[in-house]
Amino acid sequence: MTAASPDPEGTDVLEPTQAPGRPEDADVVERAYAPLTESAPGVPVDAAERRVLVIGEALVDVVHARDGAVTEHVGGSPANVALGLGRLGRGVDLLTWLGRDDRGHRITEHLAASGAALVPGSDGAGRTSVATARLSDDGSATYDFDLTWRIPETWASPPGPPIAVHTGSIAAVLEPGAGDVARILAAHRASATITYDPNLRPSLMPPPEQTRPVVERVVALADVVKVSDEDLAWLAPDDPLGLAQEWVTAGPALVVVTRGGQGAVAWSATGVRMEVPAPPVSVADTVGAGDSFMAGLVDGLWGAGLLGPDARSALRAIDEATLRSVLERCAVIAAITVSRPGANPPTAAEVAAYGA
Repeated sequence: MTAASPDPEGTDVLEPTQAPGRPEDADVVERAYAPLTESAPGVPVDAAERRVLVIGEALVDVVHARDGAVTEHVGGSPANVALGLGRLGRGVDLLTWLGRDDRGHRITEHLAASGAALVPGSDGAGRTSVATARLSDDGSATYDFDLTWRIPETWASPPGPPIAVHTGSIAAVLEPGAGDVARILAAHRASATITYDPNLRPSLMPPPEQTRPVVERVVALADVVKVSDEDLAWLAPDDPLGLAQEWVTAGPALVVVTRGGQGAVAWSATGVRMEVPAPPVSVADTVGAGDSFMAGLVDGLWGAGLLGPDARSALRAIDEATLRSVLERCAVIAAITVSRPGANPPTAAEVAAYGA
């Protein structure tokens, strides 16, 4: 298993300093940059009917457990976020890059079963990517990757304008797809809330000093950033939380730092600081915990009426009570996820049964 194996599609090339300008093949990918601002002819779109567009990798996790058992699960950080949103009852479309092989079909069916749709055109890869995860004694996972990533040359826009556009992890760093992702976000900046989770994979990425400018290119486009303390420590080992506070002055309305069993801490653009604990739970593994927290964050802000361009100023002025309520529910969603193996986020009914 290799971190980024050579592939005829050329997707193992990292260009971390590439500016998000127009690509040479702009005519081919023009559709990707057009914001989705209109519904089908004659069909109005209200807030209840709007959906989230998630952009990024979908792959299969081959998980090596502590007892030697090997299992396969659908994974990829953006795919997990789409899955989590679908299970929470939100309309969601995933723009990704997978193959028309058995693993690709499994991903498509797995997402569809939870209400998450694949954007047509997302299945043009030569093969579906694989991540090999090895679990440690505390349930945490380390990963090796064999993957390709790009934005499809042609893809069909989901119906209606998305209320939010989310991306993260490999998709926002690995070229040639990362530059296209940044352009799609920029094109939707005026019409949707932009959310981002760096969810970094050091084995696939350049050194921190080269990766950080790429991450911060997306941070500057985002309204909401969710980042783990591990990611911050890799990017800024001398002052991880200081980097998060720096980001909240760079454009986002909200930056949330997840800290595993220590819960989460958040800062708003207006100076609100909020800490919430992690609910006590017996940990099966931590696969997908951050992704389910991210899905819960998008869902919670949506439920609070804080998504969409018209809510941008309200999101920046989020009050302490609303922020605490949203974050506590996110922590519950993540706790349910880590209580069972694999990236298996809860449904809305399971979250409600927990009392959140």
